[in-house]
Amino acid sequence: MRYYIIAGEASGDLHGGNLIRAIHEQDANADVRCWGGDHMQAAGATLVKHYRDLAFMGFVEVIGHLGTIFRNIDFCKKDISAFKPDVLVLIDYPGFNMHIAEWANQQGLKIAYYVSPQVWAWKENRVKKIKRDVDKMLVILPFEVDFYKKWDYKVTYVGHPLIEVVSHERNDVPVQPISDKPIIAILPGSRSQEIKVKLPIMLQMVKHFPEYCFVVAQASAQPDSLYKEIIGNEPVLLVKGQTYNLLKQAKAGLITSGTATLETALFGVPQVVCYKGNPISFWMATKIVKVKYISLVNLIMDKPVVTELIQDELTEANLKKALSRILHDAAYIKELKKDYETLWHKLGDSHASSLAAKEIITLAS
Repeated sequence: MRYYIIAGEASGDLHGGNLIRAIHEQDANADVRCWGGDHMQAAGATLVKHYRDLAFMGFVEVIGHLGTIFRNIDFCKKDISAFKPDVLVLIDYPGFNMHIAEWANQQGLKIAYYVSPQVWAWKENRVKKIKRDVDKMLVILPFEVDFYKKWDYKVTYVGHPLIEVVSHERNDVPVQPISDKPIIAILPGSRSQEIKVKLPIMLQMVKHFPEYCFVVAQASAQPDSLYKEIIGNEPVLLVKGQTYNLLKQAKAGLITSGTATLETALFGVPQVVCYKGNPISFWMATKIVKVKYISLVNLIMDKPVVTELIQDELTEANLKKALSRILHDAAYIKELKKDYETLWHKLGDSHASSLAAKEIITLAS
């Protein structure tokens, strides 16, 4: 059968790659065409457009790229029509994907959504459009089942795909040593705009903790020059394609909000969650976002497991204090790791991609 899959960010590309492998395992003759990235292409899909050309974050930034976004939407519709898929699979990325879902529903296409938009955080009324346009919603966060139940919309919980990814990495992939000194991992995000804002603040910690080796994880879609210009002469290592290898060795981490916070927790690394965006975009977000926390770790656990430094709170002094705590406060570290273990068990077993593929293939049949 023919599958058209759309992911618009690095995390969606990771989950999409594993989904595509699972589809091929269950449908040997699957023909997959996608918007995504290197993981999805390596899994055997024909890549139409890379997510690095799609990922715009924040209200102001999106407005500045509206022309590009509308051209991408128009091109996507034409490409789907030409491909004639048996099922359209959307992975998160709601601003783009929900627009495509509405159009695809009008064309009579079967639509599966894997990794729900965060409608529980903002624009809850989008559930009405999801109920209208999406045939099968596959959720990966346990609380999403009850959320959708409030709207009388039955969804399928498949578990979180990161469990299978991290399980494999922890159990089957040997560590490649990075440094003789204890390591502090810096994960500044995958978008150039967030890297430029947050990485300079994160790097201010280097002078305060000289006994540690600071290692920056480079996003695969970003050039070396972006990081080297910011790092300058700081005694910092830059690694590419080694994020999980880095997390397996890290004593602590300075982590950008998003999927990386969950990945860091699943590797058992104490972390400080960092977020700072365009001031206008952030102000607008505070008016409509309804969640207590910004990190997936705290959201899933429904309590402040990890420290979040958001917008004006992300300062050199605050970051130094928070980093010192996760390095030296033994009681806090012990409690944190206990919460991490609970988090792991909350997210289910390690078969999310396989279960999702089965549901998608059944829908396509």
